[in-house]
Amino acid sequence: MMEPMFRVKVPATSANLGSGFDTMGIALSLYNFYDVLGLDEPGAYKVEVYGEGAAELEKADVNLIIKSYEGACSEWGIECPGLTIRCLNAIPLYRGLGSSASAIAGGVMIANAMRDEPLPMDELLPLMVKMEGHPDNIVPCCLGGMVVSCMKGDELKYVKLPSPPEEISAVVAVPEVHVSTEEARKALPGQISHQDAVFSLNRAALLAASWAAGKWENLSWAMDDRLHQPFRAKLFPGGEEILEEVKHVKGCLGVAISGSGPSMLALTHGSPREVAEAMCRLFTRNNVRSRFFVLSVDEEGARVEKISKREEVGA
Repeated sequence: MMEPMFRVKVPATSANLGSGFDTMGIALSLYNFYDVLGLDEPGAYKVEVYGEGAAELEKADVNLIIKSYEGACSEWGIECPGLTIRCLNAIPLYRGLGSSASAIAGGVMIANAMRDEPLPMDELLPLMVKMEGHPDNIVPCCLGGMVVSCMKGDELKYVKLPSPPEEISAVVAVPEVHVSTEEARKALPGQISHQDAVFSLNRAALLAASWAAGKWENLSWAMDDRLHQPFRAKLFPGGEEILEEVKHVKGCLGVAISGSGPSMLALTHGSPREVAEAMCRLFTRNNVRSRFFVLSVDEEGARVEKISKREEVGA
């Protein structure tokens, strides 16, 4: 395989974590790699895609990496050469694991590498959030870890919380069904009761405080909510059962819809096996095939890597 000029490594993310709707997200140890193999005339692109999305992402005009790359170059008023790029994708598409955020981060970081003086990450984030539309996936994708973030107009505020201990894992069950972000948004009610708003505010505050203080035993309560999960869990078979039953499985700290679904995420302490099996069993009970990943929290976030020929051949 051709040795790349450089590689962008981008982690998956899980947003919301239940009560942290549109506000909280974590980066996970599941990655897409975007290898820039060469430059070309402006507008000339060759995209090779291996792994997730290989059948639909090789056309440059629909590839979000290319769109965000061109958007960043245009924003900065810099030359936008064509690219030959190889995408090694492990993040499932349309499953609530931040695949669009990973593509936006990758495209902007490739454009940034073309600058004479690349910008630091904190100066890239507002542009990425503008492209994504909200910060809860893109900010942890770029910074790593568990991040609380919000927007006011074009201003971005965020806080990265402490790392969890190594014995805490994230189990993600990925069903073979799709739920689009648009569909998930349409499922939400236009109004909620004052009681439900207070319930979710309680849990979101408890989630952030418990994560910061290491009070992991609080997550079963803290990852519950009434803003989005009761409505989105109805969009795919097994969602409601997993939210209700998996929290009682030995080793489970808390369970939530990952992003807008349909993947489900459980944070576990100790062996994650029972939790992973329970999640997939509940999907099977609803006649849905699924797979699972046992992941850790990625604390580094998206980054540009220079890789050796030996590393490239083994990728």
